Formats: sequence, structure tokens, C-alpha cells
Amino acid sequence: MSHELARTSAIADLMRAGRETSRLSMVFRYAIAERLGLTVSDLECLDYLADVGSATAGQVAERTNLTTGAVTSMLRRLQQAGYVTAERDPADRRRVIVTLRPERVAELTRPYERFAERAERLVEGYRVEEIMLLVRHYDRMQEMYLAELDRLRSGDAQRSA
Repeated sequence: MSHELARTSAIADLMRAGRETSRLSMVFRYAIAERLGLTVSDLECLDYLADVGSATAGQVAERTNLTTGAVTSMLRRLQQAGYVTAERDPADRRRVIVTLRPERVAELTRPYERFAERAERLVEGYRVEEIMLLVRHYDRMQEMYLAELDRLRSGDAQRSA
């Protein structure tokens, strides 16, 4: 097989594997959300807050791709369930700062523990350079997702890049 043919085949395999991983990740997230009695949007919000600490309701809306009205309802529901606190920003009373309650973090991470252990074992045999390649790949994929979300939100969904 020529180098160009091998490269084309490898890229096709990578794209297929990425799509399947994405699909299975979504199925997994739905199963976790159901187990916790949450929606996937709730879970995405809580995961985002676990990563960043606190965020404005607008930032949550942007990161979850929900309308501000939907985020307001979701945050009210999560606050009533004891997952988050929501307080007015002292610097700008129009903004609400949402924070994940630290005492609920363990409950949210528990369903992921076995998967996290298996993922750790998976990368144990990787060299540092291989791990850094994966980190760069994921970082670039995140940038692409964010750029595409911006494009879709701006109504430019029909234009191709």
C-alpha cells in the first residue's frame, strides 16, 4: 500500500473511531444522568462547574448551548435539588454566579470511578510523548467544537469552512 493510500485509510479509521467514541460518550452520559436522576443538560452544567468552580448563568448557557431561559429553569431546579448555589454578582447585580456545592461533588463523580480507573490503566503504557500528542489532539478538537458552535449560533450553519 502506498504511503498516501495508507495515510488516507488511517485518517478514515481515525474519523470513524472518533465518531464512535463520541456516540458512546453520549450514550454513557445519558446513562449517568439517568442514574443520578438528572438530565444530560443538568449533568453537562454540573461537569462544567466542577471544572471551572463558578460561572455566570450566561457562561453556563454558552457552554451548554442552552437558551438563557432554559438555563434559568435548569439552575433553579439544580439549586432546589441542592447541587448548586446561585448568588448575585456583587460587582454587577444583574449577573448570577453559580457554584457547584462541594459536598455534592463525590456523589457526581462516583458513577465515573470505574471508568476513570480503566482509563488510567489504558494510558499507563503510553509514553509521555504519546500522552502529550493526545492532549494536543483533544485541545485542538475542543477549539474546533467551540468555533463550530459559534458558527452555528451566529446562523452561519449553511456556510462551509
